Amino acid sequence: MAEAKKQTSPSFSDIINSETPVLVDFYADWCGPCKMMNPILKKLKKEMGEELNIIKIDAEKNADAAIKYQVRGVPTLILFHKGRILWQQSGVVQLHQLKNIINQKLSA
Repeated sequence: MAEAKKQTSPSFSDIINSETPVLVDFYADWCGPCKMMNPILKKLKKEMGEELNIIKIDAEKNADAAIKYQVRGVPTLILFHKGRILWQQSGVVQLHQLKNIINQKLSA
């Protein structure tokens, strides 16, 4: 009989230090432009699949992370790969532009 593994969710640090690139979306519930990012990020995930992890972080509930990464406005997108910040930008980014940036930064 196989041993049951403990279900522990990976920490933010574990996620951003992984081999798989991670796009972090810092948002706030009251933010209109943040809501505009949701369908864009869903399409991006659908198109990139396992090549990219996307996580959303409420900047108000996770103020420590927001401060650490100098998030001054929402939405702020940060692309991490193996713990390094490859790109960071505030504001709404359209799907084709976001894909181009990610592909460009990961191939650099």
